[in-house]
Amino acid sequence: MWPVGYWTVSKNASYMLRRTLVAILLVASWTAQAQEFNCSVSVIAPQIQSTPQRIWTSMETAIRELMNARRWTDLNYTVQERIECNMLLTITEQSSADRFKGTLQVTYSRPVFGTDYMSPVIDLVDNDVEFTFLENTQIEFTPERFQSNLSSILGFYAYFILGVDGDTFSELGGTDFYNVAQQVVANAQNASEKGWKAFEGTKNRYWLIDNQLQAVFRPFRECLYKYHRLGLDIMSTKLADGRTEIGDAIDKLRTVHQAKPSSYNLQVFFNAKADELVDLFKPVPAQEKSRLFTTLQIIDPGNISKYQNMMRGS
Repeated sequence: MWPVGYWTVSKNASYMLRRTLVAILLVASWTAQAQEFNCSVSVIAPQIQSTPQRIWTSMETAIRELMNARRWTDLNYTVQERIECNMLLTITEQSSADRFKGTLQVTYSRPVFGTDYMSPVIDLVDNDVEFTFLENTQIEFTPERFQSNLSSILGFYAYFILGVDGDTFSELGGTDFYNVAQQVVANAQNASEKGWKAFEGTKNRYWLIDNQLQAVFRPFRECLYKYHRLGLDIMSTKLADGRTEIGDAIDKLRTVHQAKPSSYNLQVFFNAKADELVDLFKPVPAQEKSRLFTTLQIIDPGNISKYQNMMRGS
């Protein structure tokens, strides 16, 4: 269901224009309100009973401070323009006082022009999270070199989110940020922990950023722009036109699927978008949404039952 008041005009129209400009322009000034993220962080360890809660609280605080207090770019964000994202770190194993394993769920949502709705864009779970952490210490990160596995993981996702956000506001607008994320991966090639190397699997940090920068994935990046800036952002005034743009954007993904079937990047995208697409197109007559359904059942078979409900209008 769309949130109540989804199509009501919000007070942030000027914010959306500035956000688009932020995705395009580099600003040289450094201000006290320039941090890019409003990142909600949670650390839980439901399987570990012996470790004091203060350890998880300290870890949570350190991650939140890195994400929200660090200056990640030369762009100038106001408080209202900060990127909304969430990180849920679930600790599943503690092998020593300062050594941990777990999973990290990362989600990112983008505001929609003329509304109060936040559209989900990234929804992934990283299962290769292993790191060292000392209580009451800061997490230090620099993109130029590998300092620790935890800082590199967080830095990687920060720049990946910045890249995706940039792509949704201007066509191919996230390239510079993706390049930094790829540099983080390159710096981590000698790390002992998993998640950074091509041969370790097809659904890890290496492939997430490598795919995003491959020429074959350009239609996917064009889809991010067309879906959000040309589709969602006009729907408060031109509902049918916006929906048409979104359908056309999804159709662009056919060529990506043909070249890279079941790619990690498309799975991450549809993890975030499947329910939104159903809610958007459920009220549309079946004949109008049949092309979208045909495309979706090919490129996102994992959510086929949801799309069948969309066709039924249920």
